[in-house]
Amino acid sequence: MNLATFYIKGILRQLLPYSIARRQRVRLLSKASRYLCHEEIDWRVDYNNSLSEQFDASLAPRICNISRKKSRYYLDLDESSRGFGPHLQMNYLFGDICIIPEVATIVKSRPICAGNENSIILKLDNLRHFSWSTDPIPFSNKKASAVWRGTPLTEQRKNFVRRFYDHKSFNIGQSRHVIDELQPKPTLTHREQKEYKFFVSIEGNDVATNLKWALASNMLVMAPLPRYETWFMEGLLEPGKHFVLLKDDLSDLEEKVDYFSSQTKEAEEIIRNAHAWVNLFTDPLKERIIAARILEKYFQLSGQL
Repeated sequence: MNLATFYIKGILRQLLPYSIARRQRVRLLSKASRYLCHEEIDWRVDYNNSLSEQFDASLAPRICNISRKKSRYYLDLDESSRGFGPHLQMNYLFGDICIIPEVATIVKSRPICAGNENSIILKLDNLRHFSWSTDPIPFSNKKASAVWRGTPLTEQRKNFVRRFYDHKSFNIGQSRHVIDELQPKPTLTHREQKEYKFFVSIEGNDVATNLKWALASNMLVMAPLPRYETWFMEGLLEPGKHFVLLKDDLSDLEEKVDYFSSQTKEAEEIIRNAHAWVNLFTDPLKERIIAARILEKYFQLSGQL
């Protein structure tokens, strides 16, 4: 879906009466029990909304008063919540959320840690985070080199660029910003990056946005252990199974590239596992059911349903 289609659909949804949206939500949830993967649905609902005790949402905004300032977040949240009517109340935070709220709150991202129950994940900013295309180049036919482009938002990214900017075979560089005296390198499209065998993924303000489309490609993703997660459930990705684990300072990148350059079968097995993970998120009906169930659980535990 392109940006224009996203906004057109979102704006048209605003014309839908809450009463009709409520009936649509009831029909949607009735399909969950007949869904072949209902165990997976239950698992994902409880992972993204791990609350188990009653809580008070009486001071939270009503659904009809959700802020429209971050329009893409608003339209995604409206799509999931409109079917519960205008007057139910829920706390939410838009943007890159790296803290755990004091009250149960709908977020796009949260820290991967114990005690994060108040961070309830929905599929927000969906268009940016869950858009990917096919990769026509098999792993074995790609350039035996590593690639990275990104904005140097963190010291981890800056130090990574300093270490590998002038590497003789890697294509590592930052976009738009100068680091020390290192000038930005030309932007690479997703298609151009997919020419490489090894893709480095580094978190920014919260998650690494590029991790999702990279795992959907035929590149071998290499990354430090994630600290934040979204609807993609990055906290459940397994090193050695879905991606190649790098040290936090990424100093072992050359070693890992050298190893997997000669271990094609092992690399392709990790790529297949990555594709299987990505496929969890490609069924639109299942995604809508899970989102509705997450909110239903929120409203039940807050005593509103």
